[in-house]
Amino acid sequence: MTEIRTISKTDDAALAKIIRHSLKSFGLDIPGTAYFDAELDHLSSYYDASPKRQYFVALTDSGEVLGGDGIAEYDPKHGVAELQKLYLAKEAQGHHLSYKLLDAAVDFAKQAGYKTVYLETHHNLKTAVHLYQRYGFANLGHPLNNGEHSSMDLFFALDI
Repeated sequence: MTEIRTISKTDDAALAKIIRHSLKSFGLDIPGTAYFDAELDHLSSYYDASPKRQYFVALTDSGEVLGGDGIAEYDPKHGVAELQKLYLAKEAQGHHLSYKLLDAAVDFAKQAGYKTVYLETHHNLKTAVHLYQRYGFANLGHPLNNGEHSSMDLFFALDI
């Protein structure tokens, strides 16, 4: 059984390693991706800074970090949250854990009062694109605003 809980400071290093390793494996260790996000080494501090943010961590029974995902403000005026940094360690992939993490993030977004969840991804991340489409996200064909991750080329939204 896998546990999903909110992030703690002790998760920061493991999550940064998983995210960077995953991006590098797809050739996305480039500017304009999460690989270079300033908060990547301190995700717990970033998500603790606002009650409208939360990051969820998936753990093994023995407490090993398998990955996670987050929700944060994107366009608060219009009720839009952003799904951020959904990454899993290689050994955790293929077990529907991404769906459980998405459920936790979308539930939080609803409780926080958001109306839409937006995300930016890259066409190289084929499994992620499939996941988002299967979950019900619609491909927008363009970014909502000038996104922080300029190397991303696919943009999805889910009305909640």
